[in-house]
Amino acid sequence: MRTTSTIAAAAGVLAAGASAQNYLGFNSGATLADRSAKFKADFKAEFTTAQGLENAPGTFNAVRLYTNIQAYSTDDPIQAFEAAMETNTSILLGVWASGTTDISNELSALNKAVTKYGTKFTDLVIGMSIGSEDLYRVSVTGIKNKSGVGNSPSAIVGFIGDFKKAFANTALAKTPIGHVDTWDAWTNGTNKPVIDAVDWVGVDEYPYYESGKGNGIKNSGVLFDRAYDATVAAVGGKPVWVTETGWPSTGQDWDLAVASVDNAKYYWQEIGCRKLFNKVPTFWYNLRDSNPDNEMKFAITSNLATKPLFDLVGKGHGYIWVPSVVG
Repeated sequence: MRTTSTIAAAAGVLAAGASAQNYLGFNSGATLADRSAKFKADFKAEFTTAQGLENAPGTFNAVRLYTNIQAYSTDDPIQAFEAAMETNTSILLGVWASGTTDISNELSALNKAVTKYGTKFTDLVIGMSIGSEDLYRVSVTGIKNKSGVGNSPSAIVGFIGDFKKAFANTALAKTPIGHVDTWDAWTNGTNKPVIDAVDWVGVDEYPYYESGKGNGIKNSGVLFDRAYDATVAAVGGKPVWVTETGWPSTGQDWDLAVASVDNAKYYWQEIGCRKLFNKVPTFWYNLRDSNPDNEMKFAITSNLATKPLFDLVGKGHGYIWVPSVVG
């Protein structure tokens, strides 16, 4: 996701032929806000809180990861895998692909997990994202915003081939493969080779950061819908997963956008409840903040309390979410 000077290190209908499900989840980085590594207990606490959120408009029992590698190791499997198995949390896998020509350590870590945990692990995998906002970082806008080192369309396509080759004869062989990027990366025609190579498209949308476009909170729905529709139009019928979106509860004003708990609640209801939840595979940003470089704080909880900073359902600007009755 975008920050004042960086992209945070920091999906979905499945590919044709697979059963579709609209996942609800959050993003989860490999480190805590002080840059220390997360371990199984940290991930398990996140997943447990996510599933127990008060008044949640559905069950948040999925997680999007940015890497397969345990923080500060070379190729040990990230301990989020064990936490997911213990909490029955669906996993959108991630390969970190920016600033590199080689993802062999990522593939090694994932292969170790497949070998060690077998179907108890692979049955939870709902998709694989090769990269996160790499194309945005190398775009004119990304460079202007000092977003960090990214990667090219040809590199991402090559990494997709590397993953397919590495796991061709494993339980992950039919895993739907995608790439996550900003909406304006998907509408950039030079990135079409990536669209052609994936089964699904992950889009990160933050109306908060849309300077010069009337990005006040009351216009956030218009901006989100416009960007989402542009993405859908650009990707040629590929399923679109919303892999990051949210509104900060604290932080600096960004043009007309104001960070506040009230605005975070409005955005949750306007974008999440109206547009996404139980309709589109969605991974919200975020349950817990983990990027110390970002002044804006997006967490919807404090210290992983199951009582969020704001009511996750209820009346807001004319919208009331009504849960469906099952059984």
